[in-house]
Amino acid sequence: MPAIDSLLATWSPRVLSILRIIVGLLFLEHGTSKYLNLPVSPSTGVAPMSLSGINGMIELIGGVLIVLGLFTRPVAFILAGDMAVAYFIAHAPRGFFPLVNAGELAIVYCFVFLYLAVAGGGVWSLDHLRGGNKTPRAAWRTSSQ
Repeated sequence: MPAIDSLLATWSPRVLSILRIIVGLLFLEHGTSKYLNLPVSPSTGVAPMSLSGINGMIELIGGVLIVLGLFTRPVAFILAGDMAVAYFIAHAPRGFFPLVNAGELAIVYCFVFLYLAVAGGGVWSLDHLRGGNKTPRAAWRTSSQ
């Protein structure tokens, strides 16, 4: 068991980066579909200053920043809030259970982004390259010395 724990601990920062990149690409796809009609166009046109248009811009810009791992913590925190609001505005009125109101994806995004806000972008991120991807505990130890 210790060998497996050691292997998992070695790969943990890399898997965090893979999670961030994949989730960022999937989230970015929502923004590109609204503004660039890629991979599909939305069923109706999106007015840029509508709630859907503003959310599309958040998805587009936030998705790119998450994929790059740039300003991961604050961006992920904002995106978690965006997904919480999206759930309560668009999904919760349709029913109590997420399976009924089709809100599972919004909930999953919300909590993955909340995790990224705490964990950071991982070793394969621009945050890591610029030295700003310390864990909260490591940052606290550095600042208190």
